[in-house]
Amino acid sequence: MNTLPWKNPQRAEALQRALAERILVLDGAMGTMIQRHELQEADYRGERFAEGYDALFAAEGHAHGPGCGCEGHDQRGNNDLLTLTRPEIIRDIHAQYLAAGADLIETNTFNSTSISLADYRLTHLVRELNREGARIARETADAAEAKDPSKPRFVVGVLGPTSRTASLSPDVNRPGFRAISFDELRDAYREATEGLIEGGADILMVETVFDTLNAKAALFAIEEAFDAHGQRLPVMISGTITDASGRTLSGQTAEAFWYSLRHSRPLGIGLNCALGAKELRPHVEALSLVADTYVTAHPNAGLPNAFGGYDETPEDMAVILREFAQSGLLNVVGGCCGTTPEHIAAIAAAVGDVAPRAIPALEEVA
Repeated sequence: MNTLPWKNPQRAEALQRALAERILVLDGAMGTMIQRHELQEADYRGERFAEGYDALFAAEGHAHGPGCGCEGHDQRGNNDLLTLTRPEIIRDIHAQYLAAGADLIETNTFNSTSISLADYRLTHLVRELNREGARIARETADAAEAKDPSKPRFVVGVLGPTSRTASLSPDVNRPGFRAISFDELRDAYREATEGLIEGGADILMVETVFDTLNAKAALFAIEEAFDAHGQRLPVMISGTITDASGRTLSGQTAEAFWYSLRHSRPLGIGLNCALGAKELRPHVEALSLVADTYVTAHPNAGLPNAFGGYDETPEDMAVILREFAQSGLLNVVGGCCGTTPEHIAAIAAAVGDVAPRAIPALEEVA
């Protein structure tokens, strides 16, 4: 068990008080809101990356120019890069979710690891993207809290799953092959974690976990960072049930997922993405019965339709999640793919008068 002091004791204590008093509301989808802007390649590149390379970065003695070999990958779809090139969009999305009633907002850092950024040839930006993502969220949350000091707002530093899996082979003909190692994941997560801490995150969340070994690497890296700083932040973990089998991609049920990670003593454990609220319910219930910590859920706005969109209305989602709350399943609730500030406002209203889930007293971890 990590016995290091809190990095910010007042913030950590305010978070724990809020969790004890009510169901906290997490924000909704960042990507869904970015899609509303219909951004083009030039929007993603901004001025700094307009020529296809990072104008602020070059090896010692190197001068950028035509044919220098630094031309990068197309950046359209690289939502995390907007933190640097269109920060006003990210700031406005945070502000909309806060205005809708979110207590916690997630940083725009889902893909800000060297593993994911390698697809865009921008691995040198990891620390900067995480730091700036947390800083923008911090400033926006602080502004909302200043308007209503009675309602603290918290920044959740997001560590996404990466595009690699440590437990499974991507090649059906070579079942023993792995595209990534534990240590490579650990190093990638450590770099991202440092940026989130520097930027002012209140909480770290290892999110959308489809492979528990990846999550273990992230948690190991987080503990290394805490040890180096001599301080810690609250940590949450959120897995994803990939389909109707009720299991993660690496084959675990919700209960097995919890017991594999219980040793890390997270502040919260939960599920997000892949499924809508209705489909996610039995798995959230399973977690609520076995986890002696707070339980979180931020499902999609239903299952994807034939066009890859999400059809569940704010009202539909609010009704379903209110039943979660009334059944004693929730401590934190929000939305994932397809959700908007309208969804979050409806969810916040639906759970506002319901008591939070009581944490069960279970056998201590050895």
